[in-house]
Amino acid sequence: MMILKSRLSILFSLGSKGFAAIQDGLIFHVQGYLLNGWVMIVYNEGTDAFDVSFLNNAKKVIKKVEDVYLDNLVDVIDYNVEKDGSFDYGQRVKEQYSIIMV
Repeated sequence: MMILKSRLSILFSLGSKGFAAIQDGLIFHVQGYLLNGWVMIVYNEGTDAFDVSFLNNAKKVIKKVEDVYLDNLVDVIDYNVEKDGSFDYGQRVKEQYSIIMV
């Protein structure tokens, strides 16, 4: 949780809530542009990294990213919940949410 708190503005932008401790990790709900569901972070002692699973609202895994080091943890979550790296991401968000730019 302390790692996530280091970039609190991103955490808030994902609509994060419902944080709960699980075996060797954390699970919480998000409401992002790409994912309205759950993020599960589990520490993998063998690799000294995190395994991050993205789950739908029924808590079924839709994607898993393994061996995420702590300095990339927030970025990996943000990329999979809110951003997708495409060149037209900003335009698609504007269209989706009918945002008018002045």
